[in-house]
Amino acid sequence: MSGKGRGLGIAAVAVGLVGLLLGLGGFAYARHTFGGSVVSSESMTPTYGPGDRIVYERVDGSDVRRGDVVVFSAPDRYGFGGLVMGRVIGVGGDHVTCCTGAGADTRVSVNGEPLQEPYLKNPEASRGFGMASYDVRVPEGRLFLLGDHRANSRDARAFLDDRGGTLPESAIRGRVLEDYTVPGVVGTAMILGGLLVLVGVGLGIAAVVVRQRARAMMPPPPPWAVRV
Repeated sequence: MSGKGRGLGIAAVAVGLVGLLLGLGGFAYARHTFGGSVVSSESMTPTYGPGDRIVYERVDGSDVRRGDVVVFSAPDRYGFGGLVMGRVIGVGGDHVTCCTGAGADTRVSVNGEPLQEPYLKNPEASRGFGMASYDVRVPEGRLFLLGDHRANSRDARAFLDDRGGTLPESAIRGRVLEDYTVPGVVGTAMILGGLLVLVGVGLGIAAVVVRQRARAMMPPPPPWAVRV
């Protein structure tokens, strides 16, 4: 193979391997770290409405904090194994009470401090399900979750007779992302990896063409090299 053809071949292998590493590595990382879903109910409006696509980071339930929007699975409560969305109001050890104020000034309190919840569609519905109030001490290893559309959310308030409506941390499947920077970078890496693989293939083809042309341009053997 000519020097140029050899160089193209080496470049094809190097670029192709880098592309494979980027593409497959990005795919494996994304599959392990992130998940996606489509919102199917109004329980989290106006923050998330039916048809909205969400990306969530797969995290352990012990890693979520108050205010996080999470997806979880609770088939024993909802009758299906799909994902349900809710906002973390209380974590293990918290004291959640409802409610102070009235009307638009209704507030849920955590550890004696009224929550400021600008994301709520209707804070006056925080009581919910015909109950005047609730007073829950969240057990360790469990979470108290509510929907943002308090008038239309079958959340912890509907299950107060079951450990205060709390869920085990193990039910959490992920934390919904508001910033898509990291998934975007991973997606870009996967696309770049695919492009590099294509470039590697192109370089490999070019190397073969150069080699064939070099062979075609080689002079014929001298006549004395031919046996009679």
